Amino acid sequence: MIYLDYNASTPVDPVVRKAMLPYLGTYYGNPSSSHAAGRPLRDAVETARQRLAALLGADPDEIVFTSSGTEANNYVLKGVAHALRPRGRHIITSAIEHPAILNPCRHLEKLGYEVSYVGVDAHGMVDPQEVAAEVRAGTILISIMHANNEVGTIQPIAEIAEIARTGGIWIHTDAAQSCGKIPTNTGELGVTFLSIAGHKLYAPQGVGALYIRRGVQIEPLLHGAGHEQGRRAGTEAVSAIVGLGVAAELAGGKLGDSRLAALRDRLHQGLQDRLGDVVVLLGHPTQRLPNTLAVGFRGRVGSELLAACPDLCASTGAACHSGERKRSAVLAAMNVPEEIAFGAVRFSVGRLTTEVEIDAAVEQIVRAVAAGR
Repeated sequence: MIYLDYNASTPVDPVVRKAMLPYLGTYYGNPSSSHAAGRPLRDAVETARQRLAALLGADPDEIVFTSSGTEANNYVLKGVAHALRPRGRHIITSAIEHPAILNPCRHLEKLGYEVSYVGVDAHGMVDPQEVAAEVRAGTILISIMHANNEVGTIQPIAEIAEIARTGGIWIHTDAAQSCGKIPTNTGELGVTFLSIAGHKLYAPQGVGALYIRRGVQIEPLLHGAGHEQGRRAGTEAVSAIVGLGVAAELAGGKLGDSRLAALRDRLHQGLQDRLGDVVVLLGHPTQRLPNTLAVGFRGRVGSELLAACPDLCASTGAACHSGERKRSAVLAAMNVPEEIAFGAVRFSVGRLTTEVEIDAAVEQIVRAVAAGR
């Protein structure tokens, strides 16, 4: 198997898995308990909080653990909408967000909120000035993803955050795909909220986190006991949180490593050398994630190409909503012609990817393209 779908989910790093194991057996108390069985788990959660905060350039008390990036996104959108309802009911987002943003926005529209969906250019880039043009008196939140999950384009979040700051508006970024691949320092980005998903970061599935700038109060998504400083009810999944903390620490030591970009470019060059103008790059040529290569195979169908490569794991779009033969919402927003968009495949490399696997993937794809002529 050649796994080139790290944007869909990463394997749990062996170091992460080893750190998690004691909290699946040796330690089993409730982290909210003050007795001897609970204290080690509470300490483990706080250590993980410190490690994740360090990766994000945040303070530990600004980190709230969740069950996923999706929960973190819902928490922000619905929490801000509830908290600032007297002030306004207008939210700005982009047309290329993950469904974990778009669907909560559509839900809020049913409740009487207004949402502006800013478009993108041919590279999938949001223009900050188009965001600024949508700001109005009742705007309460701007939510723009840090990096797109399908094409990898990195958005100008710091510029958009300055627009938000000038207007006294809170700003959120979904950093599920960027965290651990490129810097996600909350201070440098200038954001009020930032979401991450553990399973994009070599931590287990079922854990995520939300950064909430100190002093900001929003309505909790889950109500119950006073876990996570009263901001997220539910007993913490300690083993998964420990794993996320270790994964964050490992990621911090790998930022700036050029290996992933070299593998991505080797794949792209190999396909171009063999297939020429059949291969069309999707997304920004330079401002994109170092591990992500999205291409359209002109005149082909991406799902059919991958079906002809049984050993190759990649995606014909975002893994959460692939399978239908139509342009994804992202490619439609980018105005990618159907001839190219139908043949779109997203390849995403990771820590375990090798040059041998890249070369083997090129061979399989070339054979599949040739067979489909």
